[in-house]
Amino acid sequence: MPNSRATGHLPEGATPRTPAASRRQRSQIDPDPPRGACMLSARHFRPARLARSPKSRRFSLEALTPGDRALFETWLAEVRRHPLLSREEEAALARQLRECGDPKARARLVASNLRLVVKLAREHHRPPLLLMDLIQEGNLGLLLAVERFEPERGVRLCTYAAWWIRAYLLRFIIENWRVVKLGTTDVQRKLFFRMREEEGRLLASGQEATPRLLASRLGVPEEEVVEMDQRLRQDEVRLDVPPDDERGRPFQARALHSGTPAVDEELGQRELTRWFLEKAHKFARGLHDERERYILEHRLLAEEPETLQTIGKHFQVSRERARQVEAGLIASMREYLLKRMPDFTWLDEEPGLHAPA
Repeated sequence: MPNSRATGHLPEGATPRTPAASRRQRSQIDPDPPRGACMLSARHFRPARLARSPKSRRFSLEALTPGDRALFETWLAEVRRHPLLSREEEAALARQLRECGDPKARARLVASNLRLVVKLAREHHRPPLLLMDLIQEGNLGLLLAVERFEPERGVRLCTYAAWWIRAYLLRFIIENWRVVKLGTTDVQRKLFFRMREEEGRLLASGQEATPRLLASRLGVPEEEVVEMDQRLRQDEVRLDVPPDDERGRPFQARALHSGTPAVDEELGQRELTRWFLEKAHKFARGLHDERERYILEHRLLAEEPETLQTIGKHFQVSRERARQVEAGLIASMREYLLKRMPDFTWLDEEPGLHAPA
């Protein structure tokens, strides 16, 4: 018999439930609907502004676990049993629900839009999250949208409900992506959804995605970028798994990451930084172009690097010309350093090395 939490017919007056709802009281989520669909103020949580459904990504049942796939197929068959409503039917049921609190009207409005929850949940699904968990969370958003829907506003329920469903889906993703929550503030939510995308853009344009540059482009503190990057890169550690050693001793690699660099790593980084600065200053003494010396001192090696626009104004040239001079300088400096240390890599952590444009 299929799991009752995801399958089974919807009786009159019944609404989809989720185990998560019984474990905690839901805080109100106020997404930011489009004009005409906005029936409430968006005061706290605006995830719809932070992310959009990945339209180009195709959903595949192969990505689901066997159990999740079986539940999903059963639930999908149930959802398809419920017909869609016309605009007139939808408006009449919404008024009946608002004026009389009719549970049958509520059930029909919910059932006719369960397809929308499935569609949005599929678009947002990523392993290791279970698709059925996302669908159940989206059902909560649909329930709230049905309660607040006002057909007099001139929009269909599916248009209005999509914002509430996305809000619940995105919050669930943030809270359950790892055992340790990844994003609990507005800044962290913004980084969770946009940091990797911005990194891809920078790399595609030939720039290195450093914390300083990412922070500048996203309008967030640099330390928040560093912290989120560390969280996203760390593997989860399960404390309830059996030990790997035959004698019952835990595998050392499962030790929780402290978040701070090892002593030998920190010392090595300091030594490399010292070496880099020493060679950089020797390189600077061999420069004969005043603009290159200025860019090296006030941009590449500066704690608070100047922008290309500022440098262009200083030398009365365009920003693009300043960028060209900087590109030539970086190429020459990289060649200079590689001759003295063949395995040298450009220091991401060096202050000012990747300055804002």
